[in-house]
Amino acid sequence: MHHVSTSALLGATALAPVPRAVHAAPRADASNPAQILAKLNEAFEEYKKTNDDRLKAKADDTVVNAKLEKIDQAIEAAQKALDAISAQQAAATAKAGGGTAALVDPEYSTAWGAFFREGENEAQIKALNKAGPRAAMTVGSNPDGGYLAPVEWDRTITARLKEISPIRQNAQVQSISKPGFTRVYNDRSVGSGWVAENAARPATSTPQVAPLTFTPGELYAFPFASQTLLEDAEVDIEGWLASEVETEFSRQENIAFLSGDGSGKPYGILTYVTGAANAARHPWGAIEVVNSGGAAALTSDGIITLIYTLPDAFRAGAKMYMNRLTRMAVRKLKDGQGNYLWQPSYQVGQPSTLAGEAIVDVPDMPNVAAGNIPLLYGDMSATYLVVDRVGISVLRDALTNKPYVGFYTRKRVGGGVQNPEPMKAMKISA
Repeated sequence: MHHVSTSALLGATALAPVPRAVHAAPRADASNPAQILAKLNEAFEEYKKTNDDRLKAKADDTVVNAKLEKIDQAIEAAQKALDAISAQQAAATAKAGGGTAALVDPEYSTAWGAFFREGENEAQIKALNKAGPRAAMTVGSNPDGGYLAPVEWDRTITARLKEISPIRQNAQVQSISKPGFTRVYNDRSVGSGWVAENAARPATSTPQVAPLTFTPGELYAFPFASQTLLEDAEVDIEGWLASEVETEFSRQENIAFLSGDGSGKPYGILTYVTGAANAARHPWGAIEVVNSGGAAALTSDGIITLIYTLPDAFRAGAKMYMNRLTRMAVRKLKDGQGNYLWQPSYQVGQPSTLAGEAIVDVPDMPNVAAGNIPLLYGDMSATYLVVDRVGISVLRDALTNKPYVGFYTRKRVGGGVQNPEPMKAMKISA
């Protein structure tokens, strides 16, 4: 079979000689999903053959390991290209459906754009805020403090956060209009018993209830641009700021949703696993930990055990959550029949899989190392709740850092585990 070279996929220099001949092939067109899929699958076939040779030799070879790493990089690059195409298609579909494209109030939007550039229309925006029906057009407005944000802009950033934040994208998201959000859980201790026809019926145990509150913390970004740039640029200033906010908010959210300590920020899902800081916070207990089955490594048996530890009721929405380095580690695993557990995408919009389960890339997940939890498996929507305090607000600051203008942008967001049962965690043996 003809195999694509790893260097051709990466556009890098040729590899050092390896035991198996590597044939050159044209680079895939980055805009052609069919070509990318073909190269991805060819690269994985090459990976399997190289790894099989390594296993047969029963010894690690520096050159072969280097080749495996290069092919890994090629596979990741192809998968990233497919993900980008999928995201573009999703964005185009949303726009065609009118998701965020239409402006609700052109007059307000025009004033908002001018406010970004010059800062001289704040009075007009405040007047529009107070002009009857237009008051509903502003979210999180505080005219006295100068905090303003059009609803279209707010929706755009929120939509982009969902698109680029893997936890937010898969979790349940609840918008709230109060300082917090509380759910009540029972302890499932209702009693019952068997009795004869004429026997007495003594009282049985009654379940107790416990509240669990999800309180939003405050997330902010503070990008700056020169006054000259704002005055002279023929670019979309609102789009520029939205991009800055998306990047910063997504980075901060991803970290907090995984490992946040709940102090002014969300409670991270990893803090709820057995033995972690918030293992006792939920009335129903901690997220169960499954041992990897290998010293400082993942194993095939451990992955299979992890999957079958999850109750069948939650399997339909279950996915694997891990970072790129963990994907590289699981790519070498085989089942008892010698089949590789990891499989690449077979069509645009479909993720790669591990033992048949979809993989979600979460960059801030821990790496594979003794004592770490590099892999979560379960239904994130049923497990984790994100609470958004409705509205994004912006303060235009032209005084603090002259000649630059800052845009102090803030959002209140919280999160925590709403049900520990739909999720399992893989812990690496020490």
